[in-house]
Amino acid sequence: MTEPGRDCCADSPGGETLSLAGAPAVDAARRAVLRRRVRWLVAGTITYNVVEAIVAVSAGTIASSSALIAFGLDSVAEVLSAVAVAWQFASADPERRERAALRVIAVSFFLLAAYVAIDSVRSLFGAEASHSAVGIVLAAVSLVVMPVLSGAQRRAGRELGSASAVADSKQTLLCTYLSGVVLAGLLVNALLGWYWADPLAALAIAAVAVREGLEAWRGEHCC
Repeated sequence: MTEPGRDCCADSPGGETLSLAGAPAVDAARRAVLRRRVRWLVAGTITYNVVEAIVAVSAGTIASSSALIAFGLDSVAEVLSAVAVAWQFASADPERRERAALRVIAVSFFLLAAYVAIDSVRSLFGAEASHSAVGIVLAAVSLVVMPVLSGAQRRAGRELGSASAVADSKQTLLCTYLSGVVLAGLLVNALLGWYWADPLAALAIAAVAVREGLEAWRGEHCC
């Protein structure tokens, strides 16, 4: 059990790893299976998010939608996060790269939040976002796909005792929340003409990204 006042993730004696405290013991064969599973899930996440980023940023630019552009940039942040985990698990000793991977994940969140916040505030006082059917469909599809990828990686990461794999799964789960927020903002704008719902949805994305970035930086991804 984690001691009061301590993070659920702890450094190794050498100070180079950051694993989940209380993770169940896993034998070598099972660990190898889980590592392969994480690599495949990361590859799937990267592939989907590259496509998602291209579509979202393109559609957002056409519609002047801060929420869609933010959604696309979140996909870029997810790719960076997934690449960090892929780099970690490409090593014969992934645990030694745990801390560095977590730092990359955290920075990707912070960069996303900074850009989205600035762009959203500017959009509130700038051009109104137009409707985007492509954006609505994309957000709806992501609302279905992202929980599947996130849940599978989270389970594998927890069993493996990898804080970075769990952190990356939370990055993917964030995309699920963002999909819902973006979908709501786009639908409200399309149906009611409330253009300000779009940048407000983007600001909500930025707020969540800051929180997740802080948790990744501190290694607080045990749950």
